[in-house]
Order: sequence, then structure tokens, then C-alpha cells
Amino acid sequence: MIEITKIKTKDIAKESIKSIDKTVVGLEKTKDNIVNIKEKTENAYKSDNDNNAPEYASNKIDYVKNTITRKAIKDYNKRGTKATKETTENVKKIKSKIKNIKTKLAERKNIKKAQRTVKTTKQLTEKAAKETVKNVERGRKLAKESTKRTTQSIKAAAKVTIVTIKGIIAALKSLITFLIAGGWIVIIIVVVICLVGLLLSSIFGIFFSSENTGANTISMNTVISEINKEMATKIKEIENNNPHDNYKIESNRASWKDILIVYVATISKGTNETDVITIDNYKIEQLKKIFWDMNTITYEIKQEPKDSTLYEGQQDSTIENVLYIKISSKTPEDMIDIYGFSPLQVEQMEELQKEEYSSMWASVIFGSPIGSPNMVQIALEQVGNVGGEPYWSWYGFTSRVEWCACFVSWVANQAGIDETIIPKFSLVSTGVNFFKATGVWQDKGYSPQPGDIIFFDWENDGKPNHVGIVEKVENNEVYTIEGNSSDECKEKNYSISSNLIFGYGVPAY
Repeated sequence: MIEITKIKTKDIAKESIKSIDKTVVGLEKTKDNIVNIKEKTENAYKSDNDNNAPEYASNKIDYVKNTITRKAIKDYNKRGTKATKETTENVKKIKSKIKNIKTKLAERKNIKKAQRTVKTTKQLTEKAAKETVKNVERGRKLAKESTKRTTQSIKAAAKVTIVTIKGIIAALKSLITFLIAGGWIVIIIVVVICLVGLLLSSIFGIFFSSENTGANTISMNTVISEINKEMATKIKEIENNNPHDNYKIESNRASWKDILIVYVATISKGTNETDVITIDNYKIEQLKKIFWDMNTITYEIKQEPKDSTLYEGQQDSTIENVLYIKISSKTPEDMIDIYGFSPLQVEQMEELQKEEYSSMWASVIFGSPIGSPNMVQIALEQVGNVGGEPYWSWYGFTSRVEWCACFVSWVANQAGIDETIIPKFSLVSTGVNFFKATGVWQDKGYSPQPGDIIFFDWENDGKPNHVGIVEKVENNEVYTIEGNSSDECKEKNYSISSNLIFGYGVPAY
């Protein structure tokens, strides 16, 4: 029966913790109270057993009790092993825990606190069941009192600061490892839920806002993708409404990292406890407003000689109309003055700008890239082509040009990919600037997906001069399909850290 009580206390602790919101201060008291519950429940049960007079009845109850206990121990061990394994996995893959927490945060506004109930694990005999219920009821009352005291302590605590939250993040892994070693399965669940809940209800919740928890939730990377498409559509409208022979994009667009930092400060309204992990229509409109407040598109048409860099040894004095599309931006520092942020909002922005969080922003902005196997398949079918005539003639040139960008554009067209996702471009620099302008650019060092567009800088002078399509990544090698590689379509490969790689366009296929 001692083991059964442990299981019951565990369930009660798990249910009770749902009422604890944003807590760290009460964790130690919760641990002590759970230990007291176990001891009091155990003593209460022993006390009741001492009052059983008839030996026969006592033996009968002991027999039933021992049978149930053996089953419960077996079940508990099975569950305990599973719980420990799952907890260990959660240290490595905390996102699965975070998804459940995020769902609860999104639903918390509309769902009343559920009625807590106690269920028995097995149908017992009448007398054994009565004894079990008495013990569980005592444990429930003690747990309720413990939760009440803990909640009161939490309410009396000061607001959690950014420094405290960072300390919790740093301590989480070692704390869970310690608890696992001691067999504190119940405490592990309590600690994980409390710490993760506290983390997600702070400004750091933004790092988990792209987790997709179901059909009824909106992820941040989905909203970002839609806003990027708005930018691409505006660029395409400018192209379509202004006749030109060639176009160039000059992009100094605000990065999504900077935009989201301003967004967090805006939503927080100068408090440390804020919900930036969930997305609703109001937040989407706020994000769009910030995006367009920070980015401006202008354009003009200039008459210039044809760009001779495309042609191999040819001089062309023809004048052409070149459409220049320019994207300018404001910095987060500019937005502090424009939006009139408070000192705490400025502090939050400075915190999120720190280099230690750099690796976390990519998953917020891009989610989990899926690439495009279709792009890869079509490109592979072209391997062996010499001269590139199908690609540069499709683009509109009447004689051979440097055709690596034409090849990428042709493959995208054959794959049915809209020009707002991969543009039709003949200049390598135009492709780079398009992906930067539409917010789907990754610098070198990123691990690309099949179908991503890879750009090269052969001279290491900061000027991209070649482009291809990513086929795959294996053993830290990037495998590519490139047009105009010694005037052929070829498969090639590079170290993922090669200094020849300039960066990647990451289309939102």
C-alpha cells in the first residue's frame, strides 16, 4: 500500500500543480510538502491497520492488499521507467514538452480550471477499497493545503526578472539530472512544468512561438512567411507596372530578428510577464504594422548601357531601361524613439539582441525548412548539358551569356514555382538581394535543405558571382547542381564551412 500511496500522491501533485502559475519561489516548499504527504499518508494507513481486531479479517485484507500491491509495484516500476526515459528525452527534446505548455497557454483564456478528481488504479474488494480511499482522501487534503500555502507564497513574491529567468535556464539541465538520480519522479514533473511555464510566460517565449501544436494554432514562422510574401508581391507589382529591360534590387531591409525584438517589446508593454508565444489576430496586425514601419520600398527607372558583365568578351553599347527597386529600413534603436519605449522595454530589447541567442532566432523565423525535392529532380535531369542554350534563350537572350542564374530561374519555372518565391533573375547579385529583401536569406554556416539556392563568392571580396541549387547535405558536405560550371551543368560538393560559400536563399516552398 505504500507504493500505491506514492502513485496517488504523484497524480495529486501533478493535478495540483496546474493551479500554480509562473512560479519558482515555491518549488522548495512543494518538495517538502510532497515528502510530508507521503509520510503522513503512510502513518495514517498503518494506524488504521492497527485497529483491525479479527485475525482472520486482517489476514484476508493483507492477502488482498499484498496482491494489489504487487500489481501496483509492477505497474509503478513500468511507469517509473517510462517516465524516467521520457524525462531524459525531454532534456534533449524539450520542444515536445513546450508544445503541450503552449497549447495550455493558448486555451487558458477560455477554459475554466478543471475539477480535480482522484481515481483508483484498480477495482479493489470492498474493504480494501474503503481503506485505500481513506488514505487517498487524507493525502488529497494534505496536498490541497500544501498547494494553498505554496500559492500564497508565490503571490507574495516579487516579479521575476530577466536575470532570474536566465539563471533558471542555466540550472534546469543539472537540476533534472540530480532529481532523476534520486528517483524523484513526481518532483521532476513539478520542476519541469513550473520552470518551463515560467520561461514561456516571459519575453523568452518568443523563441518557441514557431512550434506548431495543431490545426487551430498559428505559428510565428507561418505569419512571417505570409508577410514575406506581401513584400515579394509588392516588388512584383512594381516590376509589372513599370516597363523595363532589366531590374536591380538594392536591399537594406530590416532583419526579422530586429523586427521581432521590437515586436516583443511592444507586446510586453514594459512588463516581465508577457505572452509572446501565442499568436492571435491582434498580434498579427501588430507585427505587420511594425514590419512596414521599419521597411520602406521606393523605385526609379534609369537609362544605362547594357550590363556587359553578363556577356563573355562582348561589348554592347545599347542603352536599356533599368528599374531600380530600393528597400530601406529603420533600426531597433530608431524604433525606440518612434514608439516611445520605456526603460524596461529597452532593457528587454538589449537582452534579446545578445549574441548568445543568435542560434535560436533561425528556428523562430524559418521553422523547420522542408526544401523542394522537385527542384532537385529537375536540376539533376540537366546534368551534362553544355553551353546552357536552353536556359539563356528561355530567359530572352539571343546569344550566350553567363548562364548560372538563368539555369536556376529556368529550373524554378519548370517546377512551377511562383516568381514571388524564386525570382526570374540573370544577375547573381539580383538573386541575393531578392532573397534578402523578402526575408528568406541565410548566411554561410547554415545547414541547407534540398532545393535551397546556394551563392558563391570565388574571390572572397564580398561580391557573389555564382549560383547553384542544393542537392543534399551529408557528412558536413554540401552537394550542389550548378549551371555554367566550366560551361556545363555539373554536380559538385563543398565543405559546409567553405569560404567560397557566400550564403543561401531559403525559398518558402
